[in-house]
Formats: sequence, structure tokens, C-alpha cells
Amino acid sequence: MAQNNQTQRIAFLGLGNMGGPMAMNLVKAGYLVTAFDLSASALEKVREYGVGTATSAHQAVEGADVVISMLPASRHVELLYLGSGDEPSLLAAMREGTLVIDCSTIAPASAQKVARAAEAHGLAMIDAPVSGGTAGATAGTLTFIVGGNPAALERARDVLNAMGKNIFHMGAAGAGQVAKLCNNMALGVIMAVTGEAIALGVAHGLDPKALSLMMAVSTGRSWATEVCNPWPGVLENAPASRGYSGGFGNDLMLKDLGLAAEAAMAIGSPIPLGELARNLYAMNRHAGRGELDFSSVVKLLANSQ
Repeated sequence: MAQNNQTQRIAFLGLGNMGGPMAMNLVKAGYLVTAFDLSASALEKVREYGVGTATSAHQAVEGADVVISMLPASRHVELLYLGSGDEPSLLAAMREGTLVIDCSTIAPASAQKVARAAEAHGLAMIDAPVSGGTAGATAGTLTFIVGGNPAALERARDVLNAMGKNIFHMGAAGAGQVAKLCNNMALGVIMAVTGEAIALGVAHGLDPKALSLMMAVSTGRSWATEVCNPWPGVLENAPASRGYSGGFGNDLMLKDLGLAAEAAMAIGSPIPLGELARNLYAMNRHAGRGELDFSSVVKLLANSQ
């Protein structure tokens, strides 16, 4: 049941596969949400669920107590908040004391750069990338991986709880991004090897669903076997069973693995499996599957699909 005691005004910027459902869940929780996205169809979709819409990001943040962003990459976040050339800084348009929550997955250095600028404008900011995929965004069960001042996180906690069920504070600004990249690097490797294992079984004549069910309750179990199985027809609601559409895009996984590689290079940390996975998703992109769910990487390993 929607809460009736919420008085905070929230601006939500970025209504993709993740951001749209997140904004809708805020409305379900009783918040007054005004959203903006460059896509007219994305705006139209959230309007059907009671989300208010604006004609620009600057209009959306007018009078907002909380600003949430869910954007594709570091450059989008920096351009939005810091401005460039003809693009004015969004931070300068917010009233002092506004809480800014960036849920994008970006480079830790970019998160730190924007956080410093926000502080200079008298704003509180946390980086809060998410885990849980589109299913978690829709169900309101996301995990938020937070970097920033503990006091800012406490201000954000009720809002985050309206969109998810787990909140982890990892440290200062940028720490949430580091932790998210670690998680996604592991996910990318696990998805690729799960697809490889299923493809091997199928090549030997095994039924992919029976094999997956066995793995899901054995030592090979993972999110890839239980929630987002890469083989079509194994899990009805997985992207693989709807043509690899509507999930976490291959190009987004490739971006995150690239960010993980950059973070590793910055401190000389070896990530041999992470680098191998990055190459696999790059190959999948060049095979024309960049916009499909990242589980489509299995197509590199199975000629029978």
C-alpha cells in the first residue's frame, strides 16, 4: 500500500530498463516524482504509472528535495551534473542542501569528481550503484552499494528502501562504484562460464533445462543458473527466453568490465579472468549482440542456438 506521509519531492533522471521501474516504485511508496529522459517513449511509459514528467533535467530538479540519476556511463553523469560548454551545470540549479543520489555505474574517479563539485555547491551526494537487474528494479528488491558521507546515506535510506531491500555502505565517495565493479566483474565471468558449461552439456546430448536445474542446487549454482539462465527456454522469465531482450545489455557489461580493468591498472592489480571476460563480451558486441542481454554471450560458445 502506498504511504501517505511522504512529503519529499524527488527528481528522477534517466528512465531506461532500470530507471523507469525505480521511478515507478517511488510513486508506489507515496513520493511525488518528476522525471526526465531524452526518450519520449520512456517518459510516456512512466506517466501511465503516475510519474510526473519534465521537459528538461533542469525543470525536473526545480524544488526537488532529492535528485536521483540512473545514466549509462561516466561521461553522461559528468555532463549532466558538471555541464560543458553550452550545457549548464545541474548542480548549480539545485537549492542548497539538496540530496543527490547517483545510481549509475561509473568510474570511481568520476563519482569522486562529481561529489566534490556537489559539496562545493552545498549539496549532499552519494554514489549508489545497484545490483539486482531489471527484475530487481521492477520488484523493488535492488541492492544499493553506497559510497559517501554516512549522514547523507541516512538521509537517503528511506528513499532507497522504497526501491530495494539491501543497502551496503562501502566507504567514502567512489567506494560504492569500486564495489559495484568488483561485483559485476564476478558476474560477467560467472555468466560466461555458466553458458560455456551448459553448451558443453548440450553438445553431449544433455537437456539444458535438466542440466541447469541440477547445477542450480549443486556447487555450480549462481544467479546465472537460478535467475538469468543464458539458455533459451530454461527459465521462462529470463531474457534468454525472450530473444535476450529487456535485460542488462551486453554493452553495459562490457563498459563495466572496462571500468574494472581501468581500476585494476590504476593500482597494478591482476585480473586475468576479468580481462578474459571483457574480451568475450567485446567479441559478442562485434557479433552484433551489443544491445542484447549480456547472457547472449553464450551464443559465442554454442552453435546449436
